Amino acid sequence: MDSGMEQTIAKAATLIEALPYIQKFNNKKVVVKYGGSAMLDPQLQMSVIKDVALLKLIGMQPIVVHGGGKEITKWVGLLGHEAKFVEGLRVTDEVTMEVAEMVLGRVNKNLVQMLEQLGVKAAGICGKDGSTLTVEKKMAAGQDIGYVGNVTKVDTGLIDTLIKNDFIPVIAPIGLGAEDFHAYNINADDAACAVATAVGAEKLAFLTDIEGVYRDPADRNSLISVLTLADADALIGDGVIGGGMLPKLKNCIDAVKNGVSRVHILDGRLEHCLLLEFFTNRGIGTAIINDRSILYDNEV
Repeated sequence: MDSGMEQTIAKAATLIEALPYIQKFNNKKVVVKYGGSAMLDPQLQMSVIKDVALLKLIGMQPIVVHGGGKEITKWVGLLGHEAKFVEGLRVTDEVTMEVAEMVLGRVNKNLVQMLEQLGVKAAGICGKDGSTLTVEKKMAAGQDIGYVGNVTKVDTGLIDTLIKNDFIPVIAPIGLGAEDFHAYNINADDAACAVATAVGAEKLAFLTDIEGVYRDPADRNSLISVLTLADADALIGDGVIGGGMLPKLKNCIDAVKNGVSRVHILDGRLEHCLLLEFFTNRGIGTAIINDRSILYDNEV
């Protein structure tokens, strides 16, 4: 048998391996939080968008929630302003809020355009549309950091309508103040968790710049494939988790506690990371689940 035929057979085997997962997730909602290096590198960007399009075409109901923080920082700097952060949250005055809306709007429509080019319908919205994301002012270390919002309510009406009409919702993390009806910047991780919880997502996937959660951050061979809530609480309690991973893992825990079946922390720098995690026996990254009673057949 020549090498070309062997490669063809290997591709067929991969499709067969994916079959039970495709059946399991058919018609299920999956929220993809898109950010990090996967958003900045054109090749990785197209890889992610192709993955999302394929999820749609095989019968899943993807929802994309995207960030754009590095682009916001760039444009704020071009206007002569210095980007300031408190506890990882951007201090957002009127000027910064205007920049954030413009930048996130541009990112949003670019993602829609890429999905449409791949033959799937997509619609870009932000949390202000249809009062999808209502927020209250969020404080950081007891400080007022401006127009930064904490999601208090998710109205899924517009999202549901888009999905019902065969669109992929692409959501920018801008919310509407419950009292002042002002635009508020929302941490994209927070927005993704709120949306996933509200729609009852089967999966929530965070695309990050690391491989997943490590039992020992200094040991790259200690990647944890499956993490239960009890395990996650223990890692946090032992001080193993720190830095930017701590709030992300806490978001994952909250999402699972509030009904999201499974949360994935994936390396967005790896091409087709969504497909590798969702549709192969080995998978990649770290999956956070309630308890081990809901393990898939391939998981231990």
